[in-house]
Amino acid sequence: MNSVQLIEVTVDEADQRLDRWFRKRFPQIGQGRLEKLCRKGEIRVDGGRVKGATRLEAGQSVRIPPLPAEQGRTSQPKRPDTISLEDTRMIQNTVIYRDDHIIAINKPAGLASQGGSGQTRHVDGLAAALCFGYDEKPRLVHRLDKDTSGVLLLARTAKMATALTKAFQARTTRKIYWAAVAGSPHPKKGTIRYGLVKAPGHGPNGAGEKMICIHPDEVENTQDAKYATTDYSVLEEAGKRTSWVALAPITGRTHQLRAHMAELGHPIVGDGKYGTNAQTNEGDGWGSQLGGDISRKLHLHSRTIMLEHPVSKAQLHLTAPLPEHMANTWEMLGWSVKWAPADPFESFS
Repeated sequence: MNSVQLIEVTVDEADQRLDRWFRKRFPQIGQGRLEKLCRKGEIRVDGGRVKGATRLEAGQSVRIPPLPAEQGRTSQPKRPDTISLEDTRMIQNTVIYRDDHIIAINKPAGLASQGGSGQTRHVDGLAAALCFGYDEKPRLVHRLDKDTSGVLLLARTAKMATALTKAFQARTTRKIYWAAVAGSPHPKKGTIRYGLVKAPGHGPNGAGEKMICIHPDEVENTQDAKYATTDYSVLEEAGKRTSWVALAPITGRTHQLRAHMAELGHPIVGDGKYGTNAQTNEGDGWGSQLGGDISRKLHLHSRTIMLEHPVSKAQLHLTAPLPEHMANTWEMLGWSVKWAPADPFESFS
C-alpha cells in the first residue's frame, strides 16, 4: 500500500475499539506500531486524533496512512502466531463458562488482557487457542489489569461482541470484585465518588502514569477528569490491620478500584503503585504491604459478573475461584469464601 486510504466503518463493525478494528484489517501491524501511528496523528477518525481505545461508530471514516506493502492486508488472512502446547493448555484450563456465543475465563494474575508496551504474551494473543471449532478467535469485550485476576468475557462472534459491548456501556452487567485492603474502612458499607484524572508518567512513552482522585465537585473544572463511582462492602476483618472487601464499580475507569481504595487510606494489598510498598504510611493511612508470609502480589480479583445472556436471555452468574496467592492469604487470615453472600450489594442503599 503506497497511499492514504479512507475506510468507512460498517454497521457490523460499530462499537469496536479502533485498535481491534485496525488489527483485523491489517493483522501484521503490531499494537506498539499502531499506538505510535495514533500518537503521531497518522491514524484519524473523521479527521480527528484518536487513541487505540477509541470506540468506532458506523459511518465514521478512518484515515489509514501509507503502510509498507508487506504489512498491508493480504488476500489470505494471516495465520495466528503459533501458540505453544503449554500455553494452549494453560488458557483452555482457565475457561469457566462456554456456549455458542460467549466464553468466560478466570484470567490469571500476571497475564495481560491485551498487547501494549512490552506485552508480548496476553489473553488476546492466546485467544486463537479458544476457538473450539469456530473459524475466528473470540474477541475481548472488556479488560482486566495485568495483575488483576478473575472473570473475563470473550465474544465468539462479531455480532456477540457488539451486543456485550453495548451491555457494558449501558451498565446492565454487574461486576463484583474481591480485595484484601490495608486497614478497616469505616463505615463498613459506602459509596466512593471521587473523580479520576490521569497523571502522566515519567518513564519512556509515559510509563508510570497513574490516576489521581479529585473531589467530585471539581470534575467539571478539571481538564480530562471523569466521574467515577464505586460501591464497597466490608465482609470480614483481621483486627484493624486488613479487611476483605467486596467492590462494585458503577463506572469503569482505568485503575478505578485501586485509586479509590488508596484515596480512602485503605489501599489494596500488594498495590505498590497506589499504596506504596511500605507496611505503614504515616499520615495517609496504611501502606499496601502486610509483611510476613502474605504475598506481595496484588490482592484484587474479579469474582463475579452477572448479566442477561444477549441470545437466550438467561441470567448468567459467572464466578471465578480465587488465585493461589489470594487463597493462601484467605486461609492464613481465617477467612472462608463460604461466608460471603453471592451479592453483597443486593440490599445496598
